[in-house]
Amino acid sequence: MPSNTPIVLLRDTESGRYLPIWIGAGEASAISLAQQGVVPPRPLTHDLLSDVITALGATVVEVRITELRDGVFYASVCFADGREVSARPSDAIALALRTGAAIVGAPEVVEAAGIELPDEEDEGVEDDQVERFREFLDQVSPEDFG
Repeated sequence: MPSNTPIVLLRDTESGRYLPIWIGAGEASAISLAQQGVVPPRPLTHDLLSDVITALGATVVEVRITELRDGVFYASVCFADGREVSARPSDAIALALRTGAAIVGAPEVVEAAGIELPDEEDEGVEDDQVERFREFLDQVSPEDFG
């Protein structure tokens, strides 16, 4: 996998571990736009999906990172009425950011693929630890978590 492949890091609020998921450039852009609150003049794919869901009277309550199989993450989009739709994690995350839905990682997925990272805000963290983490991200590949 190319070293410039985007990665999203989901932080587990209970354990403090991070779940690294490699994503495509288009999905990375969609996630970044949503995080920045950018509203395009015309809806992009994830905006359109969010609008269609709303127009149909449905509500996305959460997206779940459900499984890690052969190095590939799987996700589900969960609706208020109990229905679930399978999705790629990157698409599910982009949709969650547009709908305000929670993003949840299955405990077994976080256990299997989660990593511990130093918290830059902790007083005890040295600058070299942060630099080592940056080097880790530059060298790590998806196969390291499979």
